[in-house]
Amino acid sequence: MKRSNWHLRAGSVIFAWLVALVVVALAHRSIPLSGWLLVHLLGLGAAGNAILIWSRHFADALLRRTPDPPYPGQVLRLTAFNIGAVTVIVGMVGFWWPVVLAGGLLVAAVALVHATDLVRFLRAALPARFAITVHYYVAAAVLLAVGVGLGVAMANSALPGGLAARFRTAHAVLNVFGWIGLMVLGTLVTLWPTMLRTRMADGVERAARRGLPGLLAALGVAVSGALAASPQILGIGAVLYLAAAGWVLWPHLDEIRRKRPADFATLSVLCGVVWLIGALGYAGVGLLAARSWEAATAVTAALAPVLLAGFLVQVLFGSLAYLVPVVIGGRASALAAIATLERGAPWRISMANAALLVCVLPVPSLVRVASSVLVLVAYATFLPLLVRAVWLAQRNTGVQSTPGRPEPVPLPRRLGVAAAGFAVVVLTAAAGVAADPSSLGIATAPQASVAATGQTTEVQVHVEGMRFVPNTIEVPAGNRLQITLVNTGTDRHDLVLANGARTERIAPGTSAVLDAGVIGSDLDGWCSVAGHRQMGMTLTVKAIGTAPGMSANHHAGPAAASVDTAEVARSLGNIPGPHFVARDPRLNDAGPTLHRVTLPVTEVEREVSPGITQRLWTFGGSAPGPTLRGKIGDVFEITLINDGTIGHSIDFHAGSLAPDQPMRTINPRERLVYRFTATRAGIWLYHCATMPMSVHIANGMFGAVVIDPPDLPAVDHEYLMVQSEFYLGPQGGEVDADKVSADKPDLVAFNGYALQYDRAPLKARVGERVRIWVLAAGPNRGTAFHVVGGQFDTVWAEGDYRLRPGAGGSQVLGLFPAQGGFVELTFPEPGNYPFVSHAMIDAERGAHGVVSVRP
Repeated sequence: MKRSNWHLRAGSVIFAWLVALVVVALAHRSIPLSGWLLVHLLGLGAAGNAILIWSRHFADALLRRTPDPPYPGQVLRLTAFNIGAVTVIVGMVGFWWPVVLAGGLLVAAVALVHATDLVRFLRAALPARFAITVHYYVAAAVLLAVGVGLGVAMANSALPGGLAARFRTAHAVLNVFGWIGLMVLGTLVTLWPTMLRTRMADGVERAARRGLPGLLAALGVAVSGALAASPQILGIGAVLYLAAAGWVLWPHLDEIRRKRPADFATLSVLCGVVWLIGALGYAGVGLLAARSWEAATAVTAALAPVLLAGFLVQVLFGSLAYLVPVVIGGRASALAAIATLERGAPWRISMANAALLVCVLPVPSLVRVASSVLVLVAYATFLPLLVRAVWLAQRNTGVQSTPGRPEPVPLPRRLGVAAAGFAVVVLTAAAGVAADPSSLGIATAPQASVAATGQTTEVQVHVEGMRFVPNTIEVPAGNRLQITLVNTGTDRHDLVLANGARTERIAPGTSAVLDAGVIGSDLDGWCSVAGHRQMGMTLTVKAIGTAPGMSANHHAGPAAASVDTAEVARSLGNIPGPHFVARDPRLNDAGPTLHRVTLPVTEVEREVSPGITQRLWTFGGSAPGPTLRGKIGDVFEITLINDGTIGHSIDFHAGSLAPDQPMRTINPRERLVYRFTATRAGIWLYHCATMPMSVHIANGMFGAVVIDPPDLPAVDHEYLMVQSEFYLGPQGGEVDADKVSADKPDLVAFNGYALQYDRAPLKARVGERVRIWVLAAGPNRGTAFHVVGGQFDTVWAEGDYRLRPGAGGSQVLGLFPAQGGFVELTFPEPGNYPFVSHAMIDAERGAHGVVSVRP
């Protein structure tokens, strides 16, 4: 096999990973763990394969080895690496930790074999001037194996949440700055002047040789800081790495001075390295200033788009744009490939980098989303160009090329094309602001006319519990007001003013600046996260020196109206659509004694009554969440993953343990493990415990755990009814927190959908014994469960029997909010037996169903 054919076949694997990356990026909202997938499709899949392929290629060249393709050992190694990478991804998406472990071990084994081979080549080779590059490769491969080990351990749900967060940071440090960073820095020693087609600068080899120990020491400090949860030590590691990387890269500035980067390959790599340096500088400053580990994790989370989209993608694409034409063979083939890859290059580079810069700045969310689309477009266009370049190169194989160097594109034309890319970003950002001006602090509601003083009042507001401190701000009329919101709470918050100025929702430990404009009248402010305003997160801006009664305490623009009484009444009289499927009310058996369950928190739009939809916060995609069942002595291990947009938590009434750690609020993209042993029988509520609890439960965050009483007899049918209320917000919107606070529910439902068991009745036969478990999930209302035409001969509530078969009977199972129990009965004759909450207004709001009894 020719060397060119080998590289094209091996490169097709990289291309496949990149295509998968684009597909996930386009459909990320409907794909679980999409953020994790994007990172690992790029870093583990595409970049990992590229590094294995090209580091071996450069090692052979630098050590003057001439093995014949197709390199059987490398084929086997790449196959094993990709099997391992795919296995890791499948295991993570399916939450199968043993599968993740198997895949991780295979990836780590390949990395260590790769390192061993490189060491063997170094020992067998004659002295080589640039053997230091191969030393970089060896160190990087070893660090990958360690980083993979940390990643596999982090994925284990048995790992405590705090330790998992530390492992996550150390894993990222080793893989991004160790595996990828060292590979890039080591390769640029010789590749960069080759790409520029200029003489290597003096001191490059010496800087690389002296820089490697510094880079490794910096990585050691950073990993130690991550494992110790010390922002300052982690920040020192980032600063040391920046200094060492600067030492390695500094001599290359002379090469850039002599030969300016002008084509796509060199400009793309240069931009990537600049983003790396910028990210390290930001990390060093941010981490050293962080006052808590939570603030440190917010800093590291902000680095992800910079390191992946800014650094890694651009270095990868630039390297491929240079190397693919080189290995194809033949001058005509290479020129054809280069000409294709240069198409629109200034436009793609300027648009990608300008849009990425917008993404990392504190801009409105709509602007950020639109800019991220531009980044994706700029990068995705490289893939079809790469395919066409390879096709044209193969087509021109053997064709005689014209002697001499091709004419370069004139500089004014390149600058014009680059300006066009920049203009697209500017226009997109402007359109985003125009679509939502209030998000940038541009007032959309009129204020009282007042002469501007030209002065600015600056105020800092922080969070204590569910309060803004201070919650009253006095501003001289005519002054511009600038508020710095510092989130010192445990949940995400924002600040919205009645004139339309607002911040984004910010994570704990971070801050945001709100420009309220010139203040001419009093203003109200609040946190817009559902329920937070009702819990007291309000703020008043008082304009000092205005006439009495002048205020602007109104919302900016019309807010979407909540579903009203008339809409609810129409809905309850309608029939569900053809795609309606009732929640299965049958209760499963208890199963094994160890219950391992993963509950992702997701935000989903669901129909809750015919024609009425709400955006619910859910455990596992449904409200109620999945029903768990076991026996006394069973162990429950719950992994909670927050894939939502705000903080959430979980409280299992079935477990008896200190709530401090397992019931803590976790922020988006975090996880925790909640482990408890069932010690007492009951039907127990689980729910989100993040404040305001009433709003989180009302918007879908609740479920049931059934722990069977000892010697529970078998019955013919066993059903579960979880009663809850809906306080309807706008169509397709979230819960109306004002209705929750006023205790004015619109709907009351069994198992999350009003009247669903009128349309899909429960089934039984005459004489069969039926057990119905009932849980009053609330958040505010209990239940008086009654079967019309039926009489209960067994009643069990809150852990004990109230009635056993005998002469007596019961008509109602009465439960306060969060209480549960079961009733048993038989039906004497065929017919339809309604079941209701005998708090009749709740039955009329939807707490109603039917048991259809056949002969």
